[in-house]
Amino acid sequence: MKKTTYNGIFILLFLIIFGCKKENNKQDISGKMENISTSDYGVTPKGDSIKKYTLTNKNGMKVEVSNFGGIITSLTAPDRNGKYEDVVLGFTKPEGYFDGNPYYFGALIGRYGNRIANAKFALEGKTYEIDKNDGPNSLHGGKEGFHTRFWNIEAVKDAKFPTLKLSYISADGEEGYPGKLTTTVFYTLTDDNALEISYEAETDKPTVVNLTQHSYFNLSGNFTKTITDHELQINADHFLPVNETLIPTGEQKAVKGTPFDFTVSKAIGKDINADDDQLKKGKGYDHNWILNGKGLRSIAKVYHQGTGRLMEVFTDEPGVQFYSGNFLDGKFDTKTGGKNEFRTGFCLETQHFPDSPNQPSFPSTELKPGQKYHSKTIYKFSVKN
Repeated sequence: MKKTTYNGIFILLFLIIFGCKKENNKQDISGKMENISTSDYGVTPKGDSIKKYTLTNKNGMKVEVSNFGGIITSLTAPDRNGKYEDVVLGFTKPEGYFDGNPYYFGALIGRYGNRIANAKFALEGKTYEIDKNDGPNSLHGGKEGFHTRFWNIEAVKDAKFPTLKLSYISADGEEGYPGKLTTTVFYTLTDDNALEISYEAETDKPTVVNLTQHSYFNLSGNFTKTITDHELQINADHFLPVNETLIPTGEQKAVKGTPFDFTVSKAIGKDINADDDQLKKGKGYDHNWILNGKGLRSIAKVYHQGTGRLMEVFTDEPGVQFYSGNFLDGKFDTKTGGKNEFRTGFCLETQHFPDSPNQPSFPSTELKPGQKYHSKTIYKFSVKN
């Protein structure tokens, strides 16, 4: 009987110790996730509850993401005094995002970023008509593009830095696009104050894909101020001229000697009001630059002298759409008071070229079954004294 009693005690002690270790392991895992928090973020008109996810790095930089549209609702960056301020435009209330988000503030864009002429394209001998939501053209995947969809979001537990995995399955025929498209996007906030965005996609039918992120930046941290004093450099020797509906003409024009030359850093406002046909068509800059080099490389830098903030953009994409906020019209309040007026934010949308499905000379955006779409873009923030 004594032997049996001792064995029982030993087994009990083993289970207690093992259970404690297992519980400690659980605490360790949850501890790693302290840099990712979740909160409620409003209810859509349809009654769907929306969540907001906040990533925080060791420096105190924060990025807030909604599972509605994969939208970046806030991103903070330090000034020369170490003060972190929000530097992306957005609505003051969640309802602004749920009600169409006409400016595409902070949204994930798909299936096709930018414009497709006449809202149609041919693929393998078949013509597809897609949503016509920008005059005669289709813009940013259509009225019900990825910016209006619910994304499944989960924290990546074994990641070195706080990382969110966003996934969405777009049905065959959604907004007129062929094929069931499975899309995965990773948002990672590193300890060197960089937001890394990685895109992946697979399809079960031939289709076209061009994913991007549509955050508007104002490095001053005051969203009532224009961005014309920001100094911009783009590593590109050519850009794509556009027609009256902002569709590329097919010409690849040298930037040298034009207002589109940002090979050397200059204020965005220096030439923006020049007597130039292309600037008149876009009401400013709303064009695709053909980036120099290949692979993941530095393609643009933006500096705001007043705060010392510097943003550097890296991508493996062949192009970037620089948009100077020409269609912001003061209809909505900003997060810092006042209104989102003309040219109070800029976008650097890394992507393939606009209207590529209709222009064979442009890099292809076709994705076939068995292939995997990959793309990566990094927005890195620092201070320049």
